[in-house]
Amino acid sequence: MRDIIVEASNIEYEYKKNNDDTQTAPVLRELNTIINEGEFVVVIGRNGSGKSTFARLLNAILIPSQGVIYIGGKKTSDEENLWEVRRTVGMVFQNPDNQIVATSVEEDVAFGPENLGIPSNEIVKRVKEALKNVGMEELEKASPHHLSGGQKQRVAIAGILAMKPKCIVLDEATSMLDPIGRKEVLTVLKDLNRKENITIIHITHHMEEAVLAKRVLVIDQGKIVMDGNPHEIFSRVNKIKALGLDVPQVAELFYELKKSGYNVPDNVLTVEEAVQCLADIIIKA
Repeated sequence: MRDIIVEASNIEYEYKKNNDDTQTAPVLRELNTIINEGEFVVVIGRNGSGKSTFARLLNAILIPSQGVIYIGGKKTSDEENLWEVRRTVGMVFQNPDNQIVATSVEEDVAFGPENLGIPSNEIVKRVKEALKNVGMEELEKASPHHLSGGQKQRVAIAGILAMKPKCIVLDEATSMLDPIGRKEVLTVLKDLNRKENITIIHITHHMEEAVLAKRVLVIDQGKIVMDGNPHEIFSRVNKIKALGLDVPQVAELFYELKKSGYNVPDNVLTVEEAVQCLADIIIKA
């Protein structure tokens, strides 16, 4: 049985309105979930649903107003656990430029381990390993500011990897990238999850990215309202649309085909699945 890496129990979070302690705006309400080590989880929801707040709670950037979050069994609200929580869960944010702090790729990746007090020889080893894992070893001497968006985000991920986290949380980390950059980052995430058993929690508004996960959480009005594998989630097209979300293009196509009277399954998500399904229909016809 896999270890639990994230346990959120009855989580609520409220933002203060206009620096007025007496007025609050609730964001998360009675949120409960468990994420096991080695899972690849995508979190989706409309703007303002609480996705980014949830992400920041996992790294103890924010602390719940009510309820408890445990990271690797450690309570995030206990100040003595702060460093251990942040070593366990690494964060990658939306804009890679905001995470670049050095003038070369290797120096940028080394920044995190240096702040953890890791010995120099171990840092060198970690930097090389992390850059290799994200396919950036040949650009270790390059200036991060001259890289493409996808490359910058891969450097940001390498900087997190060098700190040896068990979990990486990405808060809309592909939203500012072009399709090539998104593909680069997602390839890295899949490899890290499959080969290194690193838990991935990816918050995104790109539905095609959710298809790649093993599990999808849907947040609406601060609560998790759907939880299942991508085929289970996106087969419920009407419910997804009622929540103000889109579905992957292939799922949309088969949904429309079914509405038009064609006898097609409602859980087709990828182009490969669509081709196979249509081929089977043609053969039977």
